[in-house]
Amino acid sequence: MTERQAEEADTVRREFGEAVNMTAGELEEWLATEESQSVGQKSGGSDESTGHESGRRIVQLLHTKKADLTDDDLAHMRKVHGYVQRHLAQEPAKEDVETSRWRYSLMNWGHDPLKGK
Repeated sequence: MTERQAEEADTVRREFGEAVNMTAGELEEWLATEESQSVGQKSGGSDESTGHESGRRIVQLLHTKKADLTDDDLAHMRKVHGYVQRHLAQEPAKEDVETSRWRYSLMNWGHDPLKGK
């Protein structure tokens, strides 16, 4: 890995860490709920939404040592950061955020917008 690639990987890990504010345990608990499974787009006839599938992958990534992360892992981490950033910008103005599909969807991606508020 070149110095530039190492710096990019560090940036991806940092941004992923900023985007994902739920612990692996919190995310696993959330993914087991009906609310978690009720939101998101399902593709290819799958019973599982893209976000829910991503959440399971995020749990794995949170358990993975820095040195063991693959290029594919880093690509998913980049995708998670991008999704969370885009989705946060779409916060509903008048809806009760606590029980909103918006929050539930973000939580599938490892980010609880109410955490720390």
